[in-house]
Amino acid sequence: MRMSKLFTRTRKQVPADEESRNAQLLIQAGFVHKEMAGVYAYLPLGLKVLNNIAQIVRQEMDVVGGQEVFLTTLQNKELWERTGRWSDSVIDDWFKTKLANDTELGLALTHEEPVTSILSEYVNSYKDLPLLAYQIQTKFRNELRAKSGIMRGREFLMKDMYSFARTQKEHDQIYDDIRKAYFKVYKRLGLGDITYQTFASGGIFAKFSDEFQTLTEAGEDTIYLHEGKKIAVNKEVYNPEVLKELGIHKDELKEVKAAEVGNIFSLGTKYSKPLGLNFTDENGQEQTVIMGCYGIGISRLMGVIAECFADDKGLVWPEAVAPAQVYLISLSDNVDATKAADELYKRLTAAEIAVLYDDRDVRAGQKFVDADLIGIPYRIVISDKTIQAKQYEIKHRTSDKTSLLGANDILQAIKSK
Repeated sequence: MRMSKLFTRTRKQVPADEESRNAQLLIQAGFVHKEMAGVYAYLPLGLKVLNNIAQIVRQEMDVVGGQEVFLTTLQNKELWERTGRWSDSVIDDWFKTKLANDTELGLALTHEEPVTSILSEYVNSYKDLPLLAYQIQTKFRNELRAKSGIMRGREFLMKDMYSFARTQKEHDQIYDDIRKAYFKVYKRLGLGDITYQTFASGGIFAKFSDEFQTLTEAGEDTIYLHEGKKIAVNKEVYNPEVLKELGIHKDELKEVKAAEVGNIFSLGTKYSKPLGLNFTDENGQEQTVIMGCYGIGISRLMGVIAECFADDKGLVWPEAVAPAQVYLISLSDNVDATKAADELYKRLTAAEIAVLYDDRDVRAGQKFVDADLIGIPYRIVISDKTIQAKQYEIKHRTSDKTSLLGANDILQAIKSK
């Protein structure tokens, strides 16, 4: 990518209508465009980050046996009436619309009903189970409050997975496998040390649901954290009975702010029973499938990462999700310097190292400010001085230390990370 070819631009001013740090920085750096409250378009750099996060989630869901699907956004009213979830008195954040013939439809906010209905056509025998189906898809929720940037949107990207098991024991094993996979996701995203399994309300066939909460002052949740056991309790279920059941004492807990970055639920037969998802067991008896659901907010994670790692200069992306690994700057309009920058750009790209090449005809100060604002892990500078030394100046986004390295050493330093 060449900066001169990007249609987006950085901004000096903080957006006046944004309260959240993540949205302020993402708009300033040209990653997102605000369409309206809670609705953001993802621009080239922002989409790269979003896709990198989604790919990490996709890989870990595939490892546990997930099969990726892509379900419809438009939802059949009759299907949701069968589970009692169409009425606004039950789910109050539906977006609903109508066809030209006045047929009422919903815009999907979750997909338990559709995926269960689909699988009722394919699951007949115990030999068809267990299975996991997941998707990464845009969801719509009519949030009353959308003031946290991309951390709480009315339109957002989400991974939702659904498990289908023959027995409770089988379901419990799947549930635990996915719980462990979630921690692998957060570790790869750079959030592993500050993300905790949190006991919360919302369990349908279990006393609790399991949330995954990342510590940040920008979070909307209050949790009580046990650092030793790496677990937490959401304020909504915090009471002496719960603490006793979990074997922890209130004196061992610390009250902190956190943002929910995932949740998992045991569903039992809540959806499979009314929608007729049954199977014939080894003895020829008809049984109802036991289900679970597992959500991760992809776009929310992007906002949380921005909040957690940003500094006073701008965004700081972990290498696994950054839109590029290298921000390449040429500070000279000297022909030799331009040639050296172009050659290094080609070498890095050939080595499958993603580069954002700042080849704009602007002042050096603006290039350095934009490099910090955009937050790419490595900055490489080519100048008349480095040309004479036949080396390149390299520094990490989070370090004040610079080094002079040759091209081969540059490649090795970046590839070794």
